[in-house]
Amino acid sequence: MKDEEIIQLLLKESEEFKKLEQDHKNLKGMLAEIDKKVYLSPEEEMERKKIQKLKLSKKDKMAELVREYKKSHTN
Repeated sequence: MKDEEIIQLLLKESEEFKKLEQDHKNLKGMLAEIDKKVYLSPEEEMERKKIQKLKLSKKDKMAELVREYKKSHTN
């Protein structure tokens, strides 16, 4: 089973995965808004880095859930 198929399945079956995906999407939107600015204050730059780290952690957790699904369904 391909990763994209597993992701679609997890979006339907896993509340945790669904929440992670929604959070990731929201953080991506927040970053897009920040990136529209020509100049970022030091506080905005720190906030941008914080959002990037959160977004990455959500993506990592989603990838982990996909790996776990693969592992549990290939044995």
